[in-house]
Amino acid sequence: MIRCLRRRPVRLAAIAAGGVLVGAVLAAAQGRGGFGGFGFGGGSGAPIAPNVGYDGRFTFVRLRYGPPIPYQTQRVPWSHDYPEGEHNLMKILTEISDLGPRIEETNVMALDDPELCKFPVAYMAEPGRWYMTDDEAKSFRAYLLKGGFAIFDDFRRRDWDNFEAQIRRVLPEARFVELTGEHPIFHAFFEIPHPELDAQYYDRGEPIFRGIYEDNDPQKRLMVVAAYNTDISEFWEWSGTGFKPITESNEAFKVGVNFFMYGLTH
Repeated sequence: MIRCLRRRPVRLAAIAAGGVLVGAVLAAAQGRGGFGGFGFGGGSGAPIAPNVGYDGRFTFVRLRYGPPIPYQTQRVPWSHDYPEGEHNLMKILTEISDLGPRIEETNVMALDDPELCKFPVAYMAEPGRWYMTDDEAKSFRAYLLKGGFAIFDDFRRRDWDNFEAQIRRVLPEARFVELTGEHPIFHAFFEIPHPELDAQYYDRGEPIFRGIYEDNDPQKRLMVVAAYNTDISEFWEWSGTGFKPITESNEAFKVGVNFFMYGLTH
């Protein structure tokens, strides 16, 4: 089980103005060719790179469930959009802020990895197929209660019941709340008063954003944000390829930046 020390909010120095257009730096976020992420090629097949140790520099952490795998594959849902999705988002953060994250080095970590508590923000793809052991549930609870912030992305209506059931194993007392454009998370860097993302071909209806507050108290921080009925990292992955309109990638980058900035500052 993870034993975490309580974490203090990170204070970011000299963040660039939130009005900077993401489109102005998309040249720094070139994706790969092909259409594997859209089901035409089975994913990138990229090797899962070794994790890097904590040295104070911000590192993108992708949560895995199930055993480790040697290569990215669409058959393993948590690996979807790896590694281009995180690489491109970290390039955007480098261009528009002074956060200075790692770009090429990212981590894939289990829920009970004792090193997880050193990293304040963690991301999971396809939580609709998420499963875990009791020990992982206890460890992930410790991570969230001691200051960790978790982002869940890329799942839709048929997946909600399993996602909620897994969250209940971690936080049985938690209550989900709907997050509208008035919530601070949509103003953490960019102003997004009306969070809208165009649907992928496999999504139906409007994206829905839900969260869980610490102690279920709206005056406290969000511990969890769920981007439901959407697939934000798919836009990150394919930015710069011409496969998706630049305006759609812009909106997805803005939402992603705000999620990470909120997690780092609360």
